[in-house]
Amino acid sequence: MGKTIFGREKETKILDRLLNSNKPEFLAIYGRRRVGKTYLIHEYFKDKGVYFSITGSANSNKKVQLRKFYRELINMFPSLSGLKEPQDWDEALYALKEAITQIDVTKKVIIFFDELPWLASNRSGFLPALEYLWNQHLSHMNNVILIVCGSAANWIIKKVINNKGGLYGRLSAVIKLNAFTLDETEKFLLAQNVKLSHKQLVELYMTVGGTAKYLTYVQPGESVAQTINRLCFTPQGQLAGEFNNLYQSLFTDSQKHLQIIKGLAERKSGVVQKDLLESLNMPSGGQSSSILEELEESGFIAACPEFSKKSRDKKIWLIDEFSYFYISWMEPVKGSIILGNDTDYWLKMSSDPRWKTWSGYAFESVCFKHVAQIKKKLGIAAVLTRESQWSYRPKDKSEKGAQIDLIIDRKDDCINLCEIKFYQTEFTIDQSYAQELQRKIDVFREQTKTTKTIFLTFITPYGLRKNEYSTELVHKEITMEDFFE
Repeated sequence: MGKTIFGREKETKILDRLLNSNKPEFLAIYGRRRVGKTYLIHEYFKDKGVYFSITGSANSNKKVQLRKFYRELINMFPSLSGLKEPQDWDEALYALKEAITQIDVTKKVIIFFDELPWLASNRSGFLPALEYLWNQHLSHMNNVILIVCGSAANWIIKKVINNKGGLYGRLSAVIKLNAFTLDETEKFLLAQNVKLSHKQLVELYMTVGGTAKYLTYVQPGESVAQTINRLCFTPQGQLAGEFNNLYQSLFTDSQKHLQIIKGLAERKSGVVQKDLLESLNMPSGGQSSSILEELEESGFIAACPEFSKKSRDKKIWLIDEFSYFYISWMEPVKGSIILGNDTDYWLKMSSDPRWKTWSGYAFESVCFKHVAQIKKKLGIAAVLTRESQWSYRPKDKSEKGAQIDLIIDRKDDCINLCEIKFYQTEFTIDQSYAQELQRKIDVFREQTKTTKTIFLTFITPYGLRKNEYSTELVHKEITMEDFFE
């Protein structure tokens, strides 16, 4: 693994396999924008052979894209300097094929089409030309690795991974590049000489997630509060204009996507899909379903059935940390002339009552993204599980509702009900709260009719203060330290 690649052990093993193969290979890589897809490919392959890459440009027509391709081709293969500028993608990719055939077959040839959805826009003719290039030529060249990449995850899945035409079944491997975990985030920042406590790392993660590009903006010697203030609440901050640019770069009609994202930000505990669409006056099915699918595949939202309910009743919630942070804190003060001079703005906000609400839900999102680490701590890493949330709305005033933050439903006939609390010190379960927890368990058992053994798991940054209630009720506690293993 290259020294400049951090936290991508699983992905680099796939790239190692492709590089060491003695046959042609075809890789598709996708994931949320800014997550580090291009960086991973460039850093891994830049010194591994003949490396040709071209990146699609947003809102550029075919003629402009072809000209950029032509210039990169001539730059990489000077022997083609007499070649006329191609008029379509068939000509362009055939010229690429001709150049490749002149290369010593003992050398690896890596061809990287980055931001493929922008290259293969409607009526561009790129995708059929790529299909022909692979099927007719590259698939017979044992030294070739073809890589296609895109941030519009749903496009890549539909048009390439699940292609019904000439690319059907042609892929050798698929990489979905996720954001860094907390442990990977720490290692990535340490490589930039940024040393933060685990508490600070968790608070940073709650703001920008494990998005690699955002993490490169963090500077040594700054507290997280200073970093957030600089990035988000100053006119020149790198993330000040990121929110709208992010969605506009990914989705053609981003307004509907933003409408859903903002609707979910107001329903922090998630909402059933049908109820969400009704509240936004959006029709069910059709375009709305496609938008939700695009947002889910791109890593902005999560969707799964509530515990013991049918799949059509799946619940949706916002899991992109930066989107939730922007809507909660940045959008309300957008354009304020005060912020540019207030170097302690975010630090002051930590005493705002809204901070407690925001941090609670943001920490829940962190926990959902670290279920693997939670399962490891519980000693059930190898057990097949299904994660979900659950809530019960009382039918009349004689009943009380209940909500479970995270359910780990296990195949070994057990269930972990996880109570998640973001607290700055050890959390104390007093008598009143103990009664509330017991009531939640009782309501869950009664309403779901489950016969499985129920374990109460408590997740909080600094753990629980030991007392009779914690000892009696809680079977296992998870702290933020467990997320860094």
